[in-house]
Amino acid sequence: MPARVLVAKPGLDGHDRGAKLVARALRDAGFEVIYTGIRQRPAAIAAVAVQEDVHVVGLSILSGAHVGLTKKTADALRAAGADDVVLVVGGTIPEKDVPRLEAAGAAAVYPTGTPLDALVDSIRTLSGRGAVQRS
Repeated sequence: MPARVLVAKPGLDGHDRGAKLVARALRDAGFEVIYTGIRQRPAAIAAVAVQEDVHVVGLSILSGAHVGLTKKTADALRAAGADDVVLVVGGTIPEKDVPRLEAAGAAAVYPTGTPLDALVDSIRTLSGRGAVQRS
């Protein structure tokens, strides 16, 4: 069974070209991908993650609110009982913010310009070879 990945656009950011590109790259690499669309609330992202039984939630954030939205989404996942879901973040992210994102709950951070093959390999590793056995 391929790993299931939720690609989400939290907050007010309406730019989704990068998120769609990542979703397509992951799909082409054999993942099952669910895309939420733009302007999602962290609680709604967590609810979809639980409903769809995903292994990874990927946030795409270009708005500059990446630290706050990552923390809120991590908190929402915990509140929804989805502690086993891996949270990753990509987008316009200054290098100096990477430790803050990791402290907020991100298992990996993919700044703009991250090669898609490196992102796919990372998600494959984080999710367990692209296929995770779940009970």
